[in-house]
Amino acid sequence: MKQGRAVTTYLLGFLVAALLSACGFHLRGASDIAMPFKTIHLGFAETSPLGNALKRNIRGAGGTVVVPDAKDAEAILDVLSETREKSVLSLNSQGRVREYTLIYTFKFRVRDGKGSELLAPTEIRLSRDINYDDSQTLAKESEEAMLYRDMQSDLVAQILRRLSAISRLS
Repeated sequence: MKQGRAVTTYLLGFLVAALLSACGFHLRGASDIAMPFKTIHLGFAETSPLGNALKRNIRGAGGTVVVPDAKDAEAILDVLSETREKSVLSLNSQGRVREYTLIYTFKFRVRDGKGSELLAPTEIRLSRDINYDDSQTLAKESEEAMLYRDMQSDLVAQILRRLSAISRLS
């Protein structure tokens, strides 16, 4: 009886895998992104977490090299602004904060090596809501940091999609 149940489980797993592969399902990742240029310079500070994550994802996608000098790049990503904000979303009946909205805004443009604009200034704005409780300050600070990291990952994915959508350089 147990052997028949195991065979049924394996067949069911195989069937699910076959159906998922037949419908074109695949995990989201940077490996699907093809950049339209061979070299890129990222205008982030060396210590920028967003810049380092973007650099890591571009290298992971393969085909495009991140160069340290803008003179050697086919494309240059200029960082126009990067801001994180925290604003009160709601208050409880005693007038204390109950929820915050976290906002991560990034504005950039992309130029070619000659200075011509490939992508006009573009702003990406992400937000997340977070509940707040005075008695759990440390836990809420950790949750806030986690939400900002999550927004950073989303931001990297959106930047990569916008970079890959730039028409091929001549």
